[in-house]
Amino acid sequence: MSPAMTVVWLNGRLLPAAEARIDPADRGFTLGDGLFETIRVSGGTARHLDRHLARLADSAALLGLPLPYGIAALAAAAGGLIAAQGRAEGVLRITLTRGTGARGVLPPADAAPTLLMTLVSAPPPAGPVEAVIAQSTRRNEHSPLSRVKSLNYLDSILARQEAAARGAGEALLLNGAGRLAESSVANLFIVREGRLLTPPVAEGALPGIRRALILERDDAGEAPVSVADLLGAEEAFLTNSLGLRPLLRVDGQAIGAGTVGMATAALLEDVAAE
Repeated sequence: MSPAMTVVWLNGRLLPAAEARIDPADRGFTLGDGLFETIRVSGGTARHLDRHLARLADSAALLGLPLPYGIAALAAAAGGLIAAQGRAEGVLRITLTRGTGARGVLPPADAAPTLLMTLVSAPPPAGPVEAVIAQSTRRNEHSPLSRVKSLNYLDSILARQEAAARGAGEALLLNGAGRLAESSVANLFIVREGRLLTPPVAEGALPGIRRALILERDDAGEAPVSVADLLGAEEAFLTNSLGLRPLLRVDGQAIGAGTVGMATAALLEDVAAE
């Protein structure tokens, strides 16, 4: 546990991180039966918190996982944790599990969920990245789990390990149809004829928060993205709640001029100004 994580919020109360305890029988630990949200904290405020909490609630409903606190209570808890740590910049994580249960896959009828919030220092800004297209695993666009941030990230871990072994900083995942879905930790956008395009959720893309913000622009939309579309794009970039990374090369081939393009640069400025 990070030494900077001095205080956490666990099941309704703030307490020193060293005193926080999760039951060994918690299904989040034993089965990955849970969800999480990662939220950028800037200027002492959890950015787009309402969208994150709405996604958490929707995902919990999809899994039949009780959400033990209302949205207003969760927002107040996040604000209390930020204030308790006195941290203006950082990364807030909300982890929700189904809580403890007997052995077996079927959830208990009387589930008592575990809800943990942590806050750590923000990482350094991520710069441009080169990626590979993962060969070791694919994104399952037919699974409802592709639409939630579940505690099981093993496909992303496999893909990211493969990228590291191949000397790249990120991995892109294909779906079952052989089209691009997203990266191991971010949504994918390409720029084609000046328009921003991202794979639809039906193609296996997570409904990311920053992705949704960009799609609200007039010059952005959804479309299936093939490998040829990506390699022939004018620009490409990756987005998640913590920021935006220009994608310069894929499998050794430059995207566009192989430099940060104008559309990507403008979006980077927008993120920095939040």
